[in-house]
Amino acid sequence: MAATPRFRDDASATPHPDEDPTTTEASGRKHPVDGTLPPLKMFTSGLQHVAAMYAGVVAPPMIVGPAVGLSPQETAFLMGASLFTAGIATLLQTLGFWRIGARLPFVNGVSFAGVTPMVAIGKDRGHDGIAVIFGAIIVASLLGFVLAPYFCKLVRFFPPVVTGTVITLIGVSLLPVAFNWSQGGNATAHDYGSTTNITMAAVTLVIVLALRKLLRGFLQQIAILLGLIIGTLIAIPVGITDFGAIRNADAIGFPTPFHFGAPQFEIAAIVSMSIVMLVCMTESTADMLALGKIVDRPADERTIEGGLRADTLGSAISPLFNGFMCSAFAQNIGLVAMTKVRSRFVVAAGGGILILLGLVPVAASVIALVPLPVLGGAGIVLFGSVAASGIQTLAGAALEKGENALIVAAAVGVGLIPIAAPDFYHAFPKDLLVVLDSGISTGCVVAIVLNLAFNHLGRKPEPDEPGTAPGGHGPVKAMEVAAH
Repeated sequence: MAATPRFRDDASATPHPDEDPTTTEASGRKHPVDGTLPPLKMFTSGLQHVAAMYAGVVAPPMIVGPAVGLSPQETAFLMGASLFTAGIATLLQTLGFWRIGARLPFVNGVSFAGVTPMVAIGKDRGHDGIAVIFGAIIVASLLGFVLAPYFCKLVRFFPPVVTGTVITLIGVSLLPVAFNWSQGGNATAHDYGSTTNITMAAVTLVIVLALRKLLRGFLQQIAILLGLIIGTLIAIPVGITDFGAIRNADAIGFPTPFHFGAPQFEIAAIVSMSIVMLVCMTESTADMLALGKIVDRPADERTIEGGLRADTLGSAISPLFNGFMCSAFAQNIGLVAMTKVRSRFVVAAGGGILILLGLVPVAASVIALVPLPVLGGAGIVLFGSVAASGIQTLAGAALEKGENALIVAAAVGVGLIPIAAPDFYHAFPKDLLVVLDSGISTGCVVAIVLNLAFNHLGRKPEPDEPGTAPGGHGPVKAMEVAAH
């Protein structure tokens, strides 16, 4: 078990992990989420978060740029802009202001959910295509910001049987990403799936596990970062480390506002990206509930409202600096679960590093040295940690009672379709694929609907039924009581 991080004295006494967070805060002692670490530990822990999510941030612009007809230099500019805007969105989430920000160790970055529709919108249209994409993102994000106070009320429909299912799906849905990285990341490359790549991923996985077992204290908490560094050093003589990014990187670069021209607004593009925004808001809600449970600070309606506002505001600002729609990065939830470092200021430090990487491309290229097979080996542990947290939640959901096991079975089954059978929905309209191709979204919807059908409509729960609040108000009310 990872050691609980030693917080600074100015954060008061750190509560015991099993201590009720509400009681802790009421007694005047800071919750670990609001605690800080010494500067060096803050930086290295933040850098570990950046290393875990770097590939996920730069991948969407790497796909969208060439698809719309941008040059390699312009695509590289998009990548830097995505790092910069991910840093801004992460700071909005972790530090926040007014009623904006979840104020949890919550990382934001470019959403993969928008890649397919963005490619469809801007394909072969060059700068005009990017301008239309940015215009659609701005409108969809502002609509999401307006809807946030209403959308957050969905928290009452997330009892343990639903949250456990969704958290499990988040982890399981991310594992194919780790497997793809382990093979090399590019299915068209000649060495994709080679024994060298997979062996390198396996070596990194073993290194991370060994470090977690052998190290203690803070070094154990940054085992992922140390594993990535050691794995990269091993990969150099193996020949799978690419130094081209450093040689071609500029020392300094700023994402000039509206570099590709003023945003353009087309109805079809706006509708498409609005659907993507609803998908992102659904996934972010599930991610906040998962993270709240992991850090022992349950995400209530106000927390989710603030988180969704930060998501949507960050997404609305992002196109100004040539970035795309931002949403939660579930892989970093796995990192929090694994390291037990719950401070939101650690993730805020990661946000600051992301902004720096966006402004200093040569620094960003150093992170890019980590070969994808190395990142894939570490990713198996990270994403598996999320799934394990979901299973732990389901263990307390009393699956032997009522139809809870059936709810989990159906939701997980539907949620796994895009993973197990990627072409399952190939005959459906492309607009629907934005939702259907997200196992997290479809599984979440199925779990919510079945929970309502089996546990609420037409029946009155018994007072002693698991998940029922005192007074027999059922799982929904129990969730509200727990949240407050």
